[in-house]
Amino acid sequence: MTRKQRRLTIIGGSLAVLAVAAALVLNAMRDSIVFFSTPSMVAEKQIATGKRFRLGGLVQPGSLVRGDNLAVSFQVADGSAVLPVSYKGILPDLFREGQGVVAEGALDASGVFKADTVLAKHDETYMPREVADALKKQGHWKDDYGAKPAGAASPAPLAQQGAAQTKQGVSQ
Repeated sequence: MTRKQRRLTIIGGSLAVLAVAAALVLNAMRDSIVFFSTPSMVAEKQIATGKRFRLGGLVQPGSLVRGDNLAVSFQVADGSAVLPVSYKGILPDLFREGQGVVAEGALDASGVFKADTVLAKHDETYMPREVADALKKQGHWKDDYGAKPAGAASPAPLAQQGAAQTKQGVSQ
């Protein structure tokens, strides 16, 4: 075997080992991937009972009911559909009716979303990107969702440059 053939054999073997390793990693990650859906997407897709996914939308005003032992039920809406959610645990401090929420869990046989994780917006201007995109698609997006509160101090020029670069990276 010549030196060139040996080198090509080593390179080919290395690529084969790398491909097998990548396939094993991707196969292992496939089970942990959780997809995002809105209530109307859940109704359209007819997601199977027990299949894990993330549900996002707005907490329906007047739907929050607190029960015993940290049990909570509420409804998540996206403007055209509503899905009941039940959760047992401590809700985030900023969780409230009329605000954006992302819950992770699965549908039960009765059509109630059983959440094991609930995420709420973390300040007055934040909304998960998936929720904002879904609201824009449904036509329920308000232009003041991303507006700064009145009286907020203007950031330093360096902070503005960083925010502009981040915005460019997100929109691409």
